[in-house]
Amino acid sequence: MANQVLLETQNRIATLTLNRPERHNSLVPEFLREMLNALEEINRQSELRALVFQANGRSFSTGGDVKAFYDHRENIEPYASEIVGLLNQVIVAMMKLPMPIVAAVHGIVTGGSIGLVLASDIVLLTPEASFTPFYSVVGFSTDGGWTAMLPSVISQKHVSEILMLNQTITAEQAVQWGMANRIVAAERIRDEARAVAESLAMKKWGSVQRTKQLLWQDTNALFGALEQERTQFCEQIVTAEALKGMEAFLRK
Repeated sequence: MANQVLLETQNRIATLTLNRPERHNSLVPEFLREMLNALEEINRQSELRALVFQANGRSFSTGGDVKAFYDHRENIEPYASEIVGLLNQVIVAMMKLPMPIVAAVHGIVTGGSIGLVLASDIVLLTPEASFTPFYSVVGFSTDGGWTAMLPSVISQKHVSEILMLNQTITAEQAVQWGMANRIVAAERIRDEARAVAESLAMKKWGSVQRTKQLLWQDTNALFGALEQERTQFCEQIVTAEALKGMEAFLRK
């Protein structure tokens, strides 16, 4: 099996690429463990000054793999607890990295994968990028920071409507509301993310590092809120509503 997470380092910049394109970079435990291992390796390399976070395939990442959840329906609660717990660890590990993360986001982002974007420091979007929860359609509870992180960015009222009615956040809305920095043409987004990372690498390292620490200083409280999402997720996913929702979703 090819590596599901690719890591390259060059000129004090790391590039982490999600590489599960055949499943739209959907989240399963082994994929999240590879992310954690890559982030730990980046953290060990003290010479690094920025991280570019990108993905291969048509989608940046489509959240938890519904088929994998359904395949584990006989022991779904421990499976759900594991996957959401690993996602929470990835999110916090991203925030705790000493160097800033520049995300190049294309295609669709659904479910808990929004946390990978929210935990990045500078976010570039392609024009067709979008964010959709899908929880109220499938019958899951939220994870990935939709309730733990997003309300502090775009307001609770926006989040309530988006989650409960399963609305999509467009790239334009994401920039307008402060979820992302700007929109970049799809053919240029990786080059632009690299250029931003190179610019960051040239700045005074102590200043950049301390700025990131201050912006993410309350990670313990945030982790607690993410774990509350995990608890609710596990309580909901064992219900008949969630099982029927998964079956209907997979039939489509």
